[in-house]
Amino acid sequence: MAAVQWRSRGRNYEAELQRCRPEVALVEFGDYHPLKPIMVTDTKTRHGARKGSTSSSSSSSSSVPPDPLSSMLDGTDPLSMFAAASASETPAISRSASAGDLGRKRKEKEEEAVGADFEPWSSKRGEILARFTTTEKLSINLFMGSDRGKAPSPGSSAVSEKVRTRLEELDDLEEGSQRELLNLSQQDYANRIEELNQSLKEAWASDQKVKALKIVIQCSKLLSDTSVIQFYPSKFVLITDILDTFGQLVYDRIWSMCSDPRPLPDSFTVDDVNDTAKETCLNWFFKIASIRELLPRLYVEAAILKCNRFLNKSGIQETLPRLTAMIKGIGDPLVAAYTRAYLCRVGVEVAPHLKDSLNQNFFDLLGTFRQIGGESVRKQLALQRVEAPEYLTLYSPAISWILQCIAYRAPEPLLTEMMERCKKLGNNALLLNSVMRAFRPEFVADRATDFIGMIKDCDEAGFPKHLLFGSLGRSLACADPPESERLTILNEAWKVITKVRSPRDYVNCAEIWVEFTCRHFTKREVNTILADIIKHMTPDRAFEDAYSQLQSVIRKILTYFHDFSVLFSMERFLPFLDMFQKDSVRVEVCRSIMEIFIKHQLDLTRDPVILNAMLHICKTMHDSVNALTLEDERRSLALLIIGFIRMVSFGRDFEQQLSFCVEARATFCNLEPVLVQLIHTVNQLAMETRRVMRGSHSRKTAAFVRACAAYSFITIPSLSSIFSRLSLYLLSGQVALANQCLSQADAFLKAAVSILPEVPRSISVEGKLRSSESFLLDFTNNFLAMLLVVPDHPEHGVLYLVRGLLNMVQDYTWEDNSDAKVRVYVSALPLLAAMGQETYVYSVPKVDSNETLYGGDPKFLSEINKLCETLIGQILDHLKVLGRDEQGTRRQGALAFSLFGVLLAHGDLRNNKLSQLAVNLWNLSHKHGHCEPRVSVSSRPRLTLAETHFSKTSLPVIIELFSHLAVFCPQISY
Repeated sequence: MAAVQWRSRGRNYEAELQRCRPEVALVEFGDYHPLKPIMVTDTKTRHGARKGSTSSSSSSSSSVPPDPLSSMLDGTDPLSMFAAASASETPAISRSASAGDLGRKRKEKEEEAVGADFEPWSSKRGEILARFTTTEKLSINLFMGSDRGKAPSPGSSAVSEKVRTRLEELDDLEEGSQRELLNLSQQDYANRIEELNQSLKEAWASDQKVKALKIVIQCSKLLSDTSVIQFYPSKFVLITDILDTFGQLVYDRIWSMCSDPRPLPDSFTVDDVNDTAKETCLNWFFKIASIRELLPRLYVEAAILKCNRFLNKSGIQETLPRLTAMIKGIGDPLVAAYTRAYLCRVGVEVAPHLKDSLNQNFFDLLGTFRQIGGESVRKQLALQRVEAPEYLTLYSPAISWILQCIAYRAPEPLLTEMMERCKKLGNNALLLNSVMRAFRPEFVADRATDFIGMIKDCDEAGFPKHLLFGSLGRSLACADPPESERLTILNEAWKVITKVRSPRDYVNCAEIWVEFTCRHFTKREVNTILADIIKHMTPDRAFEDAYSQLQSVIRKILTYFHDFSVLFSMERFLPFLDMFQKDSVRVEVCRSIMEIFIKHQLDLTRDPVILNAMLHICKTMHDSVNALTLEDERRSLALLIIGFIRMVSFGRDFEQQLSFCVEARATFCNLEPVLVQLIHTVNQLAMETRRVMRGSHSRKTAAFVRACAAYSFITIPSLSSIFSRLSLYLLSGQVALANQCLSQADAFLKAAVSILPEVPRSISVEGKLRSSESFLLDFTNNFLAMLLVVPDHPEHGVLYLVRGLLNMVQDYTWEDNSDAKVRVYVSALPLLAAMGQETYVYSVPKVDSNETLYGGDPKFLSEINKLCETLIGQILDHLKVLGRDEQGTRRQGALAFSLFGVLLAHGDLRNNKLSQLAVNLWNLSHKHGHCEPRVSVSSRPRLTLAETHFSKTSLPVIIELFSHLAVFCPQISY
């Protein structure tokens, strides 16, 4: 291809804009709306339609192309197909459902009958296991299985032999078929119990029902052992899990016997149960009745209590009182209390409406309270070296559960009755504590003053009063007492709390009452509470063992105090924060404060109290960052600090705002996203100054915006990300230019060009290496667009920034087989063509661009044309190189078509050489058939536009181009 002589065509941008505007046409809103769907009725009758039916569909008409996705599905949605298939298979699935699935469904339904507001036992399980632990060694008896192998007696029937064998196996447990394991740790003990649970399931699955029953009996016997009394509540939790499993297995077994051929409904009656299932159920109760010892017989029968439904309607109603009475035969009050708790647990699941049995269970429990102070209990505690307060806390889970079952949806008078019974027992602290925790907080709050009086009369030796005030505080945190009593309640409670000597007990109770104080009082009372906590927790650095409680105090204060000017005006709030000496905890507390600040601080602030406190908190987070900090942690901390910076505004005091940014830059220098935000803030500050001055700066504001530019120019080099630096150099240069800071804008742009060689060839995106070419191309296009309005420096020659950018692009090491460099050259041609116009397409107010500086000087236009010719020569040389390789033909066609588009839009095709080059580029782009016809056709409006601008001498070129379009795209009419 011969060298060409470039000449830009003259442009009248205003006239072109007017011609390109769409024509305005009036539209009847009743006939058309852009959001209204197109509804087309299909008049074809569907095959197999019912007689007299009308079939219609929303398929496309002939003028609307069909939806390719819908056509691939033949009108059938795959999700609908799966749903239909699932619906058709539902009966079969229901018929073949396993007993376990049925059991789970029934259990869910029963839980719904109790109500979602009822706290299930499963939610208490983890707390009990974590609370009641021991370091003492434990023992357990493991079932070893039966070694009997008697031959059947002559003449005996197979049925009688089977019965005798099962009875002998059942007695085998009491004849020494056990192995005692001693010196087990708590974890070993829990593992052994889990092994027994698995053995139970395996024995049941292998149809060894008697073996499964013997395992359950053995585990139930373990509940009579109180040799390590501190561990008893946790032992109860572990073993009753096995009982629950056994009870569910028996129930599901009998249920499955009734579900053939169709499932038994959930609301079944005794008449729906067949004789085989009844006989099996009765057999289980007979087996359990043959257990000799009271405790395992009682526990196992309670485990299968629900199976009474298969025998008669009133089975559960008759059995519950009998089992309740049987518990009176248990001598140990702790064992009896937990047995009653298990019976209540089963009873509330299978018959929550039988409140009388639950109440009787509790009243019987009250009768055993006198045993707690008896001689046998005192001897046992002395033997195990357990103090009375610790022993009483062992009853807490059992009594709390029984009272929860009784108090569930109970009327308010029941609480009054319970309070009277507590008074008759001398205000037993353990019972009073459980009553306050079991009943609805609204009921307790209404009687808060009465409860305080009862707490005062309690004997503190057995159960500390601060625990009672803690339970009362939990209720008052959920419900409001009468307004006139609130201050009295707080004073009476705090008189007791502040006298607690143990820092651990003190902070546990104080943490609860902080919420009550925050809900109903002002910062004065909250500040007093904080001062008291500091007083108690500072000696001997007691706060180091109470970080979780202190964090809870902070969270509760932040929940109710969203006005940070009020919060930080508390004298003791920041000293309270100073108690968090552990780095990780201190950062977590600061993070929680920042999250609340960002969420609830809606208005911009300049309050010095807030700013100083928040700067201190943000600095604490920033200083926690080190070389080992994870990137996600850095990012989250930076986002919180950025949220604070965005909320700071000094109004029209721009200098103070800039001073704040200078201080923040020094404070948060290790977090790059924060520095980026500060640069954006300062740039925004400069533009706000321009807006206030309406573009005409005074001497003072001009100096200020130059100071803003200097801030950005100093800060940007400290960023490690090359891409952030490039973007911010360009953005800051644009801001400087908009504020008529020409030398500063020039410095920003030169700095951006100077660091281009530092851009790596690949970057890491989400952990994967990817080419950086796309970023570089986007940046250079934006950079070129800005250069149109940047005036040349009088000391650096014509187009020095454009030449500097192109030289850097020329020297940059691009990837092999890359066209990026040439694409930059193609992008530079429209810029140079726009620079040659008499009036630029856009400009910056009060900034003289090259159109004004040069005024259409022929020497300036000549420099532009020479540079364009040089670029076109480079592009054509690259096209020749691509043509030598068969694999480069596609790239050659795409690049040729891009250059063709530039020539068509910006070149003066009256120049014969330039017009011939355009034709050659068109032919080259379609030579190997790689150019898309739609892309080719899209150039037709440009050709039409060019035809209206060019003289008759260029018409042959236009005609030739249209003839080529007709050859390559015959389906389009021209």
